[in-house]
Amino acid sequence: MKCVKGLGFLWVAVLAAFFALSACDDSSSASSDETGTSSSSVETSDLDESSSSVDKNSSGNESTEKDKSSSSVKGSEPAEVSSSSAKETKNSSDSKSSSSIKSGDSSSSKKDVSSSSVNSSSSVKSSSSSSVKQSSSSVTSSSSEYIPYNHAGPLLADSLNSNAYQKFLDSRNGRSYYYLTINGKNGASVTVMAENLNIGEMVNGDKDQTNDSKIERYCYDNDTTKCDKYGGLYQWAEMMNLPFECNSKSCADSIKPNHQGICPDGWRLLTYDDLVVILKADGNEHGIEGARAQGFGGYNTTGYSLVGAGLRRPTGEFKDCLGKETYWYYPGEILVDGEMFVLGSNTSYSDNSIYGPSNFNYTKLEGRSVRCVKSK
Repeated sequence: MKCVKGLGFLWVAVLAAFFALSACDDSSSASSDETGTSSSSVETSDLDESSSSVDKNSSGNESTEKDKSSSSVKGSEPAEVSSSSAKETKNSSDSKSSSSIKSGDSSSSKKDVSSSSVNSSSSVKSSSSSSVKQSSSSVTSSSSEYIPYNHAGPLLADSLNSNAYQKFLDSRNGRSYYYLTINGKNGASVTVMAENLNIGEMVNGDKDQTNDSKIERYCYDNDTTKCDKYGGLYQWAEMMNLPFECNSKSCADSIKPNHQGICPDGWRLLTYDDLVVILKADGNEHGIEGARAQGFGGYNTTGYSLVGAGLRRPTGEFKDCLGKETYWYYPGEILVDGEMFVLGSNTSYSDNSIYGPSNFNYTKLEGRSVRCVKSK
C-alpha cells in the first residue's frame, strides 16, 4: 500500500511537470507571434505612410506650388503666393507629423517637411523674381515716354497773353515757332523768332556736317529731345546753306544781303545789327539780360527769349555748358592780313556781356544756334 501511494504521488508530480512545460511553450509561442505581428505592422505602416507622403509632396505640393508661382507671374501677387505656399507647407508638415506618430518614424517626417519647405522657398523666390522683373519693365516703359517741350514756357507770360507772340509753321518739317516784333529805338524794329531753329537730319557730334544735299544738325549730347527744347546746332557753312568746303576757305563772294541760309522761305539769318535793335528795345534796361529767357539768368523784357543751348566743339565733343552758355554765328566773315575769320557772338548765364563780333578768332566748325528774322 505504501508503494502504491508512492507511485501515485510520483505520477502526480510527473503530470504537474508536464503541464508546466506545456504552459511555457504556449507562452513562448504567443510572444513570438506578437513580436512578428508588431514588426510586420511597423514595416508596412512605415512604407505606406512614407511612400504616400513623398508622393504627395513631390507631385501634389510641387505641382500646386508651381501653379501658384505661375499664376503669380500673371497676376503680380507675390505676397499671396508666399502665404499660400507657407500654408501648404504647414498642412503638409502636419500631415507628415501625424503619419510619423502612427508609424513611429520621425526622421522620415522631418525629411519630407524639409523638402516641402525648400519647394515653398523656391516658389516664393520664383514669384518674387517675376514680380520684380515686371515692375522693372513697367518703370522702363514709363521712363521711355518723352513729353514734347512746352515752348511757350520760357516766354514772358504777359507778352504771350497780350498776343505779342505769333506762330509760324515751317512747311519743311511741320515745326511751328513763336515769333514777335521787337521795336527798337529811333523807329527801328525787327520781327524775329523767339526760338532757335530746329531742322535737319541729326548727325553725331564726332562727325562734320559734310552732306551738301541735305540739312544736317547736331543735338546736344546726341539727344534729339535737346533739339526739341533748345534747337539744333550748326556749323557755319551748314547755317549759311553753302558747301562744306566753305568751312575751310573763304566764301565771302557767296554771302548775300539778307542771307536766307537754312531759314524758311520769307525769313533770313540774324545779323549783329538785328541784335543791337533787340538789345535797345523800348523798355529794356538790362542789356543782354533783357533778351535772355527767365530760366537763363535773364528777364526777357524784350521777348527775344535767348536760351542756353550749349556748344559743339570743333573737335567733336559737346562743351559742358547746356543751360549755362549759348553761341551763334552771323552771316559774315572777314579777312585780316590774309587770314579768314568768322563773325559770331556768345554769352553766359553768369555774364551780362556779349562777346563778339569784334572777337573774330572763331572756327567755322563749331556747332552753334541759329535764329531767323522775317525778311522785309
